[in-house]
Amino acid sequence: MKKSVLTILSFLLVCAGGMRAENIGVPAESEDVMLQAFYWDSYTLTKYGNTKWENLLKDTTAINANFDLVWFPPSASSTGGVGYIPAKMDNQNSDWGTKSTLQSLIGALRKAKTKVIGDIVINHRGNKSNWCDFYEDDFTFVYGGSFQLQQEHICKNDEGFTDKSSTCYNSSNRGAADTGTNFEGARDLDHRNEYVQNWVKAYLKWMKSVMKYEGFRYDMTLGYSGGYLSMYNESAQPYISVSEYWESVDKQINHLKATNYNTMIFDFPLKYSLGNAFKSANYRLLINPSGSLRGRGYGKYAVTFIDNHDTFERSDAQSQEFIGYNVDLNNAANKSKILQANAYILMLPGIPCVFWPHWKKYRAEINALIAVRKLAGIHSESEVLSEESENNVYEVKVQGHRGVIIMRMGPNREKSAPEGYYTILEGGDAAEYTIFAQNGAGVEEVTGDGLRVTGEKFIEDGRLYIRRGGKVYDATGRVR
Repeated sequence: MKKSVLTILSFLLVCAGGMRAENIGVPAESEDVMLQAFYWDSYTLTKYGNTKWENLLKDTTAINANFDLVWFPPSASSTGGVGYIPAKMDNQNSDWGTKSTLQSLIGALRKAKTKVIGDIVINHRGNKSNWCDFYEDDFTFVYGGSFQLQQEHICKNDEGFTDKSSTCYNSSNRGAADTGTNFEGARDLDHRNEYVQNWVKAYLKWMKSVMKYEGFRYDMTLGYSGGYLSMYNESAQPYISVSEYWESVDKQINHLKATNYNTMIFDFPLKYSLGNAFKSANYRLLINPSGSLRGRGYGKYAVTFIDNHDTFERSDAQSQEFIGYNVDLNNAANKSKILQANAYILMLPGIPCVFWPHWKKYRAEINALIAVRKLAGIHSESEVLSEESENNVYEVKVQGHRGVIIMRMGPNREKSAPEGYYTILEGGDAAEYTIFAQNGAGVEEVTGDGLRVTGEKFIEDGRLYIRRGGKVYDATGRVR
């Protein structure tokens, strides 16, 4: 095959020298796989499964078996936007379910060591009864008191001060100028204000200590300066932080610098690169896209994904959807694209985020891909040893903690295993990928309750098993 040579440019070493060795909210060499456990309006819809807390609670066994991180929608009471216009932050009864059911769900996930990520909306705030009043938030458990945001905590260039129908129209009682992009659906908060800063810090600590969230996904971080995100993470110390900074890779890199690299970030540029590659079936486009974070040397900060609640089946975002707006996921061609895209993010560095509708439709196939990733120990900072494309076939070789995998993708791919490798997963005509694992790599020895097992590895129903001496063991050493 004709190789696209991967080089580590000297300027990246210079950049790396300016990054802190340990970053808050950025787990090092993380083998975590994330699940976005909702889609837009999925507390009422059933097309891809209803994801109210009570329904997710019934699915915790399957979630725990495959995912390390689960991202939930905003759980505070809200005035709209499936939780994205929060009203009273300490009221955790929402359209998704009651506070007690949510706590039971988080507890069931944490019991199996699955970490739950809260969706944090602090750029803007819904109101109590008019344009410019707010509910009080009681964070006594962690702060020793309550917070009551006032009109003075709203950015001075918010439309609440210029719209004649607003109750605070033309008022001089307002905050400082916004440090980011304005959101017209609610009141934008002034993060320059120390009281607002303390409110956010108390809220995050309350979410960790009372609700038991272990990580945060920050909504609309275009709305305020990245320095504040760093400030809030330094205060709350989340296991993982993910910033929704929906911009080009150059602007994303600047955002990471502004946060002092104290966060990860959704790789929107990679999402669009994958869309272009699979829509046109041009596998050369998969080779380390220069517009992605990995392509620029920032792959350790990337949370990779294919679709999310904002891009999938939203009439106001039709052009953003991976396979096209409102297209049948069951269609054979669409199934192939979805599975190939999931294979791509699950076999490459970054922390991959699987989208609920994809997992709901193709659970066995995606679980099998996750099992292969875990087998080889592919992680957020894994080295891509080579990427090649010839005859419109993509091939990538990736180094994990426990071995090397090779993935070939495309209808013209060679399905026979290279020397020193064995076929671990065959996607067939439906998925058009074949994955090989290095001989002797992966879980050669499985431990559990003092048991050590070596033997033939195989995947069934998306899970890794080892067969030896007439018995079959799971990946923890337990007899199946």
